[in-house]
Amino acid sequence: MSPLTPDLLARIRERAPGYDRENVFFTEDLDELRAARYLAPRSLLETVRDQRLLAAYAPATALGINMHHVWVGVARVLHDRGDASLDWVLRDAGAGELFAFGNSEPGNDLVLWDSLTTAETAEGGFAFTGSKIFTSLAPAWTRLGVFGKQQDGPDGPRLVHGFLTRDAAGVETLEDWDTLGMRATSSNTTWLDHAVVPDARISRFLPVGPNTDPFVFAIFANFLLLIGSVYAGIADRALELGVEAAQKRTSLKTGTTSDQDPDIRWRLADAALALDALRPDLETLAADVDGLVDHGADWFRRLTGAKHRATETARRVVDQAMRVAGGGGYRSSSELARLQRDVLAGIYHPSDTESVHATVATNLLGPIA
Repeated sequence: MSPLTPDLLARIRERAPGYDRENVFFTEDLDELRAARYLAPRSLLETVRDQRLLAAYAPATALGINMHHVWVGVARVLHDRGDASLDWVLRDAGAGELFAFGNSEPGNDLVLWDSLTTAETAEGGFAFTGSKIFTSLAPAWTRLGVFGKQQDGPDGPRLVHGFLTRDAAGVETLEDWDTLGMRATSSNTTWLDHAVVPDARISRFLPVGPNTDPFVFAIFANFLLLIGSVYAGIADRALELGVEAAQKRTSLKTGTTSDQDPDIRWRLADAALALDALRPDLETLAADVDGLVDHGADWFRRLTGAKHRATETARRVVDQAMRVAGGGGYRSSSELARLQRDVLAGIYHPSDTESVHATVATNLLGPIA
């Protein structure tokens, strides 16, 4: 049974406009979601479904919580494949600890294949120094997944992945999140200055460059499908609002409501047709991850494609709803206006459009010679 009860969702929706307007973190939402055990580990399919539902009520809350669910999902994927190295993440999440993603870096378009953050050996662990951007959950995380490059690794440069705790020295959160949309995520920049991850919390040593380690697959699988689900949820709500607007707006010319206008009906049908394709796409892949289905070299094509289709479809659906709603949707107080701003964030999450097409082209044609 989903922890997202109708009453909980109603309260979350009621708070969303205030969080956005005041550019503040969703503290009350987090408290209620933690109390409902929404942070606890579950299957990827269950999480995908619930994150889509939550996003229809409060997109920024869902996007922020997504980062926690990604790390919990990574631990679960590894556990299901016989790797217990991150089982402690499952235990901590079950106990209410909040995980955040500290991987994104300014100017690093190689994403997980390289890092501009340095990782140096330190007493009892590794010291990380560098800037991490888009750190959703910045005001509240208790565990932060980070990575950096160790130049003097045993066999040359290597990437070191690990988890910081909130009380670690050398961690500074900058109050710099003031954006067009998704404001309540409080995705502030995190500055690391020789912040030490103990050896016991080092999760992976990986080579610089692309690799097929299960840890990397687990990050991509959870991040891409959960991101896609958030934007699908935004589209779900936009379509609802579009239908409501069509049923309420009356034409002075015809004297009928807009839901009787063939052009408006076409717009809403067009949006619904596009949106209907996302559920089987996202949920089938999530079930395949849970079921240990082996798609081999096609996995990254399918995963990046699912995220791309979800975010691009969501933008299209919101646009159609805005056109149906008319000028009222353009007011800053309109929920549709907020969704229009929130949905734009989808283009900034990895994998971006160029990367997706490069991945699919490589899958089909092989690498460029």
